[in-house]
Amino acid sequence: MEPILHEWGSLLLRWTHIIAGMAWIGSSFYFMHLDASLKATPDIPAGKGGEAWEVHGGGFYQVKKYLVAPSFLPEELGWHKWQSYATWLTGFFLLIWLYYYKSSIYLIDPAVMNLKPFVAFVIGMGGLALGWIAYDQLCRSRLGNNPMAVGVIVFVGVVVAAYLFQQVFSARAAFIHTGALMATIMSGNVFFVIIPNQHKVVAALKAGQVPDPYYGKTAKLRSGHNNYFTLPVVFLMISNHYPLTYSTPYAYVIVALSLVVGTVIRYYYNERHAGRGDKAWCWLVAAVCIILAIAISATTTPMGRTALGLPPLVSVAYARSGPPVEVPDDVQNIVMGRCSMCHASEPLYEGIVIAPRGVLLDTPEHIARNRDLIVVQAGLTHAMPPNNITELSQEDREVLKAWGAGK
Repeated sequence: MEPILHEWGSLLLRWTHIIAGMAWIGSSFYFMHLDASLKATPDIPAGKGGEAWEVHGGGFYQVKKYLVAPSFLPEELGWHKWQSYATWLTGFFLLIWLYYYKSSIYLIDPAVMNLKPFVAFVIGMGGLALGWIAYDQLCRSRLGNNPMAVGVIVFVGVVVAAYLFQQVFSARAAFIHTGALMATIMSGNVFFVIIPNQHKVVAALKAGQVPDPYYGKTAKLRSGHNNYFTLPVVFLMISNHYPLTYSTPYAYVIVALSLVVGTVIRYYYNERHAGRGDKAWCWLVAAVCIILAIAISATTTPMGRTALGLPPLVSVAYARSGPPVEVPDDVQNIVMGRCSMCHASEPLYEGIVIAPRGVLLDTPEHIARNRDLIVVQAGLTHAMPPNNITELSQEDREVLKAWGAGK
């Protein structure tokens, strides 16, 4: 029963996380577009804001923005913060649910570092916390007045974090934790800077005071960072479905390339919406980076290495702490005979060049490590093999279910 509940919990958390993320990204993109579309208006002094006219859903909208604040505030004021909070919270619990509750499957790879679950937890959570603190202090330092310098340092910092995560976690977990670090910075910007600054502006207005422009300026800087982080974070979060992206010793370079791609694409649209023309070179840069990422990922597959004239991959032997792993002969025969032609370091099935989702089932150790996945995907459901292409019988599925139940 536990594997079924875990699978449903994963689905519901992921569903909620995606919905919250859509709301957050959607509102972020809308307001960035709105900021770029503002035009001067007689009732708002020059340099103090502007307005934009829009049409949607059969109606017309007149939207005004005050860079500091208007001379009055209505009784009802909408706050855009819960999208961010909901996205981070659901993402955090999804990270715990998938990578820490099932740490032996997704988080800890003995071939990288044979960590104890608690040590892995401390490293992961500590990395997210330290990443936010370092970023926040950077923005509050004197360098915070130089957006370009901050951008370069943050870029290098994220790539270094990806490299460090890669030295301790499984390849898949390293990618996800890099994305989680960036998402933590984004939500931290909203929770610790943007919303508090807006509260201070509102409080000053209600007290009949002139708000300090510093609060709006600082919030705008953090909002800009969030805008440029969005596309790379989405890429890193969906990468767990595509092992070619992270199953390379140079995965941190692919992280760097995704940062460049996401940044130049957002820059293109920000400039276009602001009426400063189409920066076509952005797409050229993005295309070059994607080609480089594909070339790097190809070095992890036998087919790609052969095409590039590189030597064959060398298997890495590792030992797991604890008692010797035992897999019943009948289970081993079923998995090796029906699954390992795809789920191997060098897949034999036509058209498969890397194990789906990076899951290996070609040794007793790999089979034991992925026990829960095997039971759910091939025992409790008929999800695997796809369309039952290897003709896994119902009797074989019953054997897998019994193994999962400890019988």
